[in-house]
Amino acid sequence: MDHQEPFVLTAWRRCIELAAEYNISQNTFSAIATGTAIVFTLLLIRITNAIANASVSAATGRPRRYTVPAPKIPEPRTYVDVPSVKVSGSSAVQCYAPATGQFLGNVNAATPAAIDRAVASAAAAQKTWAETTFDQRRAVLRSIMQHVLDNAEEIVKIACLDSGKTMVDAQLGEILVTVEKLQWTLAHGEKALRPSRRPTNFLMMYKRNTVHYEPLGVVAALVSWNYPFHNLIGPVISALFSGNGIIVKVSEQTAWSSSYFAGIARGALVAHGFDPQLVQTVVCWPQTAGHLTSHPGVSHITFIGSQSVAHHVAASAAKSLTPVVAELGGKDPFIILDSASRDLKRIAEVILRGTFQAAGQNCIGIERVIAPGAIHDKLVELLAPRVKALRLGPEADVGAMISDASFDRLEELIAEAVSQGARLLAGGKRYNHPDYPQGHYFQPTFLADVTPDMRIAQNECFAPVLTLLRAKSSSPEDILSIANIDSFGLGASVHGSERDPNLQPIVKGLRAGMVAVNDFCRLLRRSVALWWCRWLWLRPLRWRRGSPWPVQYQGCV
Repeated sequence: MDHQEPFVLTAWRRCIELAAEYNISQNTFSAIATGTAIVFTLLLIRITNAIANASVSAATGRPRRYTVPAPKIPEPRTYVDVPSVKVSGSSAVQCYAPATGQFLGNVNAATPAAIDRAVASAAAAQKTWAETTFDQRRAVLRSIMQHVLDNAEEIVKIACLDSGKTMVDAQLGEILVTVEKLQWTLAHGEKALRPSRRPTNFLMMYKRNTVHYEPLGVVAALVSWNYPFHNLIGPVISALFSGNGIIVKVSEQTAWSSSYFAGIARGALVAHGFDPQLVQTVVCWPQTAGHLTSHPGVSHITFIGSQSVAHHVAASAAKSLTPVVAELGGKDPFIILDSASRDLKRIAEVILRGTFQAAGQNCIGIERVIAPGAIHDKLVELLAPRVKALRLGPEADVGAMISDASFDRLEELIAEAVSQGARLLAGGKRYNHPDYPQGHYFQPTFLADVTPDMRIAQNECFAPVLTLLRAKSSSPEDILSIANIDSFGLGASVHGSERDPNLQPIVKGLRAGMVAVNDFCRLLRRSVALWWCRWLWLRPLRWRRGSPWPVQYQGCV
């Protein structure tokens, strides 16, 4: 690897440059720059060290550079008449920029026959790939990581164009998180998949028990649109390192960028002399997706999406008895105890970042802030003016939403909450952008005095909507009676002094698969499994030491 400034420092500096270039207000960027300082500092250090240590003398360890053509944008620039992926009279997917309505092109939807061909191609390539060593797989992943580092700005621009998010959001949510996953896999993947010993019983004391982790063959991932690069490449990383081929079914909403992002993995395979058909992407309509999820040639399915669609995926997969791992929605509580009163300014920064990053379209974003009375009122003073000051636009503080399909529901939930006593302190409705009339924008919204019985406190918004709920006290009983009302159980955060006797009882009492203390977003901790979630993992299968490996267990005596 060339001796140069570690990319993560360049990326962070680029975030600051983007803030100045696009005049990003302090309301959002300071939240990104100063919120959760410990986690981000450690994250930056880890990635920096990983990149610095990636230079090795072994030939198989050296990354190989390659090129991937960027998707072309039609010229002259045009804008869609109807901002929708579905166009009457056509079976193709219409691709457009959610932030502006700019037409990006059409993608032909896959047929069942095309899905059959994709599965067959991946299966043929997987037979050779399954015989590769971990060193060979690491070499491919190193080249993928090097390509991401070399081409980060292009990846970010394409992700922003296809999803509507801002450049700063994409730098953090697409690039840094992906590089961290690659680094973790390079450093710990072989250890996680290495054969492990198991204890034996008295009658078989002369035998040795070993569990091996074998490739499954061809696996599938059905991924959501909110992180078009990271959600696509993440399952590819796990599949490749565990010896599998993979079919990624991408959302119709981000079909335009999918071939380019998959090409990054395929290009690395070619650079190392392997068959690029190992990685396949599929764009299809919902009525065709069932052919993939019930396909007998698919050995495992990862699904990222909504609870309602997960029911269909699981039912379809059951036809072939294919195991499913599903990461679904959330209504994450963000709890602030009285003992955190001296830290409210920092906490307010975290709330801004956790709520409004990617226009609130995060499964593990902050959906409910729960605080006792005095803290509740102080947060209103701190947050209301800053939420009001957030600006909308592709080059501002908060980007576009993927579509306007949820706008009626959001406005109804907000209006209903206000009619039931909640205070609307900012936003509350869709926004017709003067410069981008075809863009999908919803005003950054702040509701205080929300109560647990309101629908907006129980239903996932997946939008730039901040709700503040008042607790009677910081006692575990009062806090947990509010925090545990949702049916998701995805993530949670608790802020308070480590000496607070209420802190640990609340942490242990939360019904959530991820709990962060004095921060949010525990997902960055790669080696800690999300074992229990009411609607997170339909089946916590194929886990090995905290990372979702698509492998099958083989016991040997």
